[in-house]
Amino acid sequence: MALQDTLEQLQNFDLGDLDFNNIGSWPGPIKLVLMAIALVLVLGMGYYLYLTDKQTLLERAEVQEQELRRDFEFKSEKAANLEEYRRQKVELETTFGALLKQLPKDTEVPGLLDDITTAAVNSELTIESISLQNEVQLEFYVELPIDIVVEGEYHKIGSFVSAVAALSRIVTLHDFDLEPQGSQLNLKLRILAKTYRYLDEDA
Repeated sequence: MALQDTLEQLQNFDLGDLDFNNIGSWPGPIKLVLMAIALVLVLGMGYYLYLTDKQTLLERAEVQEQELRRDFEFKSEKAANLEEYRRQKVELETTFGALLKQLPKDTEVPGLLDDITTAAVNSELTIESISLQNEVQLEFYVELPIDIVVEGEYHKIGSFVSAVAALSRIVTLHDFDLEPQGSQLNLKLRILAKTYRYLDEDA
């Protein structure tokens, strides 16, 4: 009966009968509807004002969690392979030491120039100049540039370049330039050779 009475009150309800100065006199069902609307508004505003900021913070925390997880996995993998890294470090230091022994000392540079001259003579080239340039000091070693200008046939120049590259000391070749001299068979080669000297701790 109570539900039927409530439905009848809602059917017979006229908005003009409401006294907005005396809400307490409104019918019960209307007050319930009004409270439901007020509750929805309060919950909506609460969600918007409180939970929206919390949602943003939650999303940021989730992103940070993923980054930390990746960082942890990376560091965990490194920690698991620490002994292997140490073994490789020892191997690299040994290899590096062996390579350093191939670098000429100051007293060996004239011998290197003699070796380059011998390679040119054995390749039957005419030597225009072989000159040592200013040293270039880097972090662990010193570069010793050598400017080379020779003249001869193409195949003999190739033989000379191979002989220089095969020297027992470390020599690298850079910035080559070939120019015909009178005929296409006779060429002038300008090339920059670099050898390296270990930088002593005292230096």
